[in-house]
Amino acid sequence: MEFAVALTDAPDAQATAAIEGGLARYNHEQAGITDHRSLAVLVRHPETREVVGGLLGRTSLGLLFIDLFYLPDELRGRGLGSRLMREAEAEGRRRGCVASVLYTISFQAPGFYERHGYRAFGTIPCQPPGTARVFMQKTLD
Repeated sequence: MEFAVALTDAPDAQATAAIEGGLARYNHEQAGITDHRSLAVLVRHPETREVVGGLLGRTSLGLLFIDLFYLPDELRGRGLGSRLMREAEAEGRRRGCVASVLYTISFQAPGFYERHGYRAFGTIPCQPPGTARVFMQKTLD
């Protein structure tokens, strides 16, 4: 029997669940731990309560992963980004995480993360020319 392979840029919920569930089962079999949890630190507009920015991540097997982090221009430079990082890292520690991992793009915020104790452990060139993905980590003590 030959299995079909399909490429898509919009996997449905069943496909996503099959892959996530299969990997979660495998990881549990190998590590004996099932601790994957999502994490979000949201910034809401004070009047509309609409989410205008924030941080999305997850914790798993002792690591905090910061996946996405965005603040609109008008909210930057006020210490709000630092507050979000502190909140996420504190929650990671409460969940037993020993380190935090993220990647940023060279034109985004590597300096911001460095000021918060993150250190680059690798870069990969990407587009446009002269740009790179910067992979960073921080020990959570």
